[in-house]
Amino acid sequence: METELAQLSINEEEEEILQIQEDVQSTTDVGDYQLVGCFLTASIINFSAMKSTLANLWHPIYGVQIRDLGEKRYLFKFYHSMDMERVLKGLPWTFNNHLLILNNLKRGEDPLKIPLVHVPFWVQIHEVPLGLFSKSLAMLLGNFIGVFLEYDASNLGKENHNFIRVRVQIDVRKPLRRKKQVMSNGVCSYVKFKYEWLSLFCFFCGRLGHNDSYCETKMTLGSDPIEMGWDLSLRAPSRRALSMNSIWLREEDEGGKGGGWMENRFREMSPRNGISKERILLLSFVVFLNDISMC
Repeated sequence: METELAQLSINEEEEEILQIQEDVQSTTDVGDYQLVGCFLTASIINFSAMKSTLANLWHPIYGVQIRDLGEKRYLFKFYHSMDMERVLKGLPWTFNNHLLILNNLKRGEDPLKIPLVHVPFWVQIHEVPLGLFSKSLAMLLGNFIGVFLEYDASNLGKENHNFIRVRVQIDVRKPLRRKKQVMSNGVCSYVKFKYEWLSLFCFFCGRLGHNDSYCETKMTLGSDPIEMGWDLSLRAPSRRALSMNSIWLREEDEGGKGGGWMENRFREMSPRNGISKERILLLSFVVFLNDISMC
């Protein structure tokens, strides 16, 4: 009888809840600076090469620890909030053209159970009718593409940047949006979408993470389509390429043989570009002689 009572007492003590007081210091410790991620591919990832490549891309000031969790998931542990935020702000990231999906890991969460299906992209919206460039339209189209996150107002008015630029959260399980019909002054037209840093995607089903040679949808249908529904026009040229202008390129209003265009180009030259002041003076003298010969 005494043994049974003792056992009952032990069971009750074991079932009592022990309230743990969380250390205030630990709430801001590195345990909060963790991301869980996976690569959108069925291929095997070279873990060692991936770690080095991403660390070199991110160059976190306080370093980063990357662990293989199994089930094609990885834990990215940072040691400062700014390092982690910089990585999140720079999304999307890729390794060997495989898209990396990342999500914040909160205290107590199981990294193997967090859904990894969303990734942010900067999307350019082209062929917008004149007079419709606005944040309200950007939000409407952003929520059509995925979930609107941010609007780049600084993009408008820049040379060669005649498009709306939005940051959108995209569900990788769904096909990429290609265009949307809009109406302005009673006239219907299509605006077209271009995705910056777009990685591998399928020309048949429009989904990220594979090409049409490994498309389950295409294999299920069992037929080769005459035309693919998606193509490389969805991939936006890099912003750096858009901003690069040749000093030797004449615009439409710079025609003719006058020396004005050449003088403007010489002003853009400088010793920083490897052209000495003496060389610029010599070229300017040649322009002067050329103007005299045309008089």
